[in-house]
Amino acid sequence: MKFDKYLFNIVPSSETNSTMQITTKQILRVLLIIAWIIFVGLGIEAGGYTWNTIYPLVTTPYESWEFWNHTDLSSLYNADKGQFAVIGFFISLTFILKAILFYLIIRLLQEDNLNMLRPFTRATVNFLLNVSYLSIAISFFSGWGVRWTESLVARGFTLPTIDKLNLDGSDVWSFMGVTMFVIAQVFKRGIEIQTENELTI
Repeated sequence: MKFDKYLFNIVPSSETNSTMQITTKQILRVLLIIAWIIFVGLGIEAGGYTWNTIYPLVTTPYESWEFWNHTDLSSLYNADKGQFAVIGFFISLTFILKAILFYLIIRLLQEDNLNMLRPFTRATVNFLLNVSYLSIAISFFSGWGVRWTESLVARGFTLPTIDKLNLDGSDVWSFMGVTMFVIAQVFKRGIEIQTENELTI
């Protein structure tokens, strides 16, 4: 029996669980750091686009290369300041919504609402639903921005490509939103079953 134990390298269950918990904590810590980096980046992008949309509308106009991220909207600005404001609004709003989404992820990871022993909680369901709604909102406004941009191009305005305007990917965000909503409903049903089992016990 001792030979079999050393041959198959059997580890006591307590040691295995301890190792798994440490690994999970490390992964969550890394994910938290990554979420913070993405959140800061998105916040800078949102602030940059918002400022560079409002600034030329209320003060002295500036050249195209001074717009945020070197996006050339000078032709649109010179032709129609109202349409310039609309495009800037779509870009800024999508970045703001993305930043809010990652803020929710950071809150979830920081407040230790991820209970591995009891994953079916109201906090988890609310998080999934909020991510779902935000993803669908990002999809809606980015898609709306794409359609608005295409209509302006059809009317003869000169605009950068959709990916340069950071309005692409509405279908991906829509898919993510629907997926998160379905998962939220599964977790919601899990809470109901968990509550029923507790009442039965």
